[in-house]
Parts: sequence; structure tokens; C-alpha cells
Amino acid sequence: MAGVYFHIPFCKRICAYCDFYRSAELQYIDSAVEAMHSELEEQAEYLNDKDIRTIYFGGGTPSLLQPTELQHFIEHSAELFDCNNVGEITVEANPDDISAEYVKSLRKTAVNRVSLGVQSFDDDELRFMNRRHTAEEAVAAVKRLQDSGIENITIDLIFGVDGFGDEVLERSIDKALSLGVQHISAYHLTIEPSTTFYRRVQRGQMREVAEECSEREYLLIEKRLCEAGYEHYEVSNYALKGYRSQHNSSYWSGAEYLGIGAGAHSFNGAGRHWSVQSLTEYIQQREYESEVLTAKDHYNEYVMTSLRRCEGIDLRVIESRFGQQKLKTVMAAAQRWIASGDLVADGHNLRIPTSRFMLSDAVIESFFDV
Repeated sequence: MAGVYFHIPFCKRICAYCDFYRSAELQYIDSAVEAMHSELEEQAEYLNDKDIRTIYFGGGTPSLLQPTELQHFIEHSAELFDCNNVGEITVEANPDDISAEYVKSLRKTAVNRVSLGVQSFDDDELRFMNRRHTAEEAVAAVKRLQDSGIENITIDLIFGVDGFGDEVLERSIDKALSLGVQHISAYHLTIEPSTTFYRRVQRGQMREVAEECSEREYLLIEKRLCEAGYEHYEVSNYALKGYRSQHNSSYWSGAEYLGIGAGAHSFNGAGRHWSVQSLTEYIQQREYESEVLTAKDHYNEYVMTSLRRCEGIDLRVIESRFGQQKLKTVMAAAQRWIASGDLVADGHNLRIPTSRFMLSDAVIESFFDV
């Protein structure tokens, strides 16, 4: 099984925290879409696995494209790959793009999952992050999608924002739960270089929240969502039964994927390649960088992605893929973490308790082959 990812890098407004490759040069949308169709054909042989199970439109702001354009990408993919078993087609969207007209058009496509970048249900916090929607618009967008018959909706929330924890976060959680969406992603704010927030921190206009605050907010989110019936299946992701993100889960399980668009990454089992992060260069002449993964790379990535998930490391996979000696090394490294309660031995698996995911980096790094 494999996936196809379409990176739509355009944004009407750049969020204060965003470090993804994106562009506000909306005049290039049509040219970029044309170039992406060309790249799809050019890279069709990159994947060894042609059995596509998921398609994902990420960004940027994919909802800046008309649903008919999304459908053209879906149909083009079906011409090049085996898409008979595709079970999930996701489009990321900004709440203020989800008009009645847009939803009506979207329902005529094969898209069956919508990821809404809500981030917060507090208007002051939304303005602070330079989001272009209001809390009311976010609620309206969810209800509009639900009324149209879309039964798989995920929303993003951000926590760890200076000045907006505790009661503000609690209200956002309350509102998210009241909407009855199937999936919620909760991301801790990271202050990245080249972002507005980073410049504010440098000028002393805001600060990164203390570790105790981060942990308190994280545990609040986990407690509330798990009590409401959501499964905490990955560090930042919660789902009702049967609604885990199939596309993201395939990344974490080592499936192949083809990334289309400026700055998009691809993986074919042996290595990765990615296109230039320049919109004009991408449109004019696509160039790629690549890397071949070593046995050490494969092992480290397996450890990292596995310990970020509720199932953890499968010791049978360690032995079969990396050898008996590596299994012994893993078990030796695990003992101190098991003793401290930061790791649980559960049958054939070693897993980090979900309540300790927030502080899992030290555990994960201790298993790396450096």
C-alpha cells in the first residue's frame, strides 16, 4: 500500500507560527497546478508499490483550489496508479473557505475526509496567531460539512501558546468536543526560526511557555479527549474508533508515498527525494535532492515513529528486520525506562504510556544508533 500527497503551498495570509514551505504569491496558482500535473506523470515510476490507498491534499491552504481542481488530481492519479483500493482522500481547509457553495462542489468529488485548521476557538488567540478566520466561522464550517454528509472530519488545535493556556484552552477543548468531530490533532506550539513568533521572542514581546505549563496543558487535553472516547494513538493525534488518519498512519508504518508539489518529499522504501522549495523554479524546471537510507537510518526511523504511537516498538519487527543482536541492544536500553515507568513491556511490544508522550524525546533518543 502507498499514498500520494499533493502539496498546495499557497496561503492568503502567513500564520505567525508557520515554518512550512508556503507562498502568498497567489498569482502562481494556475501555473503551479499545471506543473504538479506534469510532475505527477514524470514521477509515476518512482513508487515501487503502485497500490494507492490514500490521497492527501496538504499545504499551505489546499482549500484555495476549487474542488474541481482537486478532483482532477484524483482522476489523474487513477490513470497512473491502481486506485481501486483508495479508502481515504483528505483535503486540508481553512474554516473561512468552507462556504455553502464550496461544500456543495466538494461533495461532487471523491474527497471523503476534511482536515480543518481551527487551531483555537478563542478569537483573541486566533488574532494573535494571525489566523484569518474567527471561532464562529470555525464552528459554522464544521456544521456545514456535517450537514452535507461528510462523516470524517478532523480539526487541529494548538496549545502551549504564551498567554492562552488554562481557561482559554479548556474552552477550546469544550467547543471541539461539542462539535462531535471524528478526529482531533493537538500540537504543541514550536517557535521556529524565520517565523513571526520567533522574531517576537527575540524582541522580548512573547516567550516560550515553561515546561511545567506545557505538560499541564498536554495532560489536560489527553484527559478530556480520552474521557470523551477518543483514542490517543499518536503523540499529537486522537481519534474515535475507526477514524485514525490512514494517510499519516501509513507514514509512521513505513509505507511508500509520492509527494507532488514544490518542497514535497517522496519515499519509495529505499530512499527519499524532494523538489526545490522555490515556487518559480518548481514551475519552470523541477530539480530534486535525494538521499539513500542506510540500515542505521531505517532502524532509527522505525524506533522514532513507533515510540510516538500507542503500540510502540514491535520486538518481532526489530528481530526480523534488524537482527537478534539489535534486539538484545534494544532490550538492554529498555530496562531503565521500564524501571522508571517511562516505558511499558506489553507482550511483544515496548511502548511509552500516552500520559508520558510529551516527555518522550529522551526515551526515543536513548534507542538511536548513532
